[in-house]
Amino acid sequence: MPTAENDPDDNEAAGDEEMTNDSDEQTTIRTGRNFEQTYRLSTAEAGEFLIAVGEQLRDSDEITITDEEWELPFAFGEPVEVEVDFEGMDDPELELEIELPGRPDDTAPQVE
Repeated sequence: MPTAENDPDDNEAAGDEEMTNDSDEQTTIRTGRNFEQTYRLSTAEAGEFLIAVGEQLRDSDEITITDEEWELPFAFGEPVEVEVDFEGMDDPELELEIELPGRPDDTAPQVE
């Protein structure tokens, strides 16, 4: 993933993720906690990021997003929700959002 400038005011990660961390390793974000990180990217960097996400969605049922300091592995299920939001008043803005549901770990019970 391209290097990004992150906005410390939007970083809610400090102390809010379950960590597995050694001094030379990335923090692994695990289920059970909330995590959010905001980046301000060029359009080219955002495009490369979206392509990489799309390729993992197409080719696998797991996605891993990494940064210099953390990694977030996520096993997803279906359906994937895609939202397109256009605000055309004043300063027009287009927002694209995808929501990936977690893949359930449960297995079906036995029928006898």
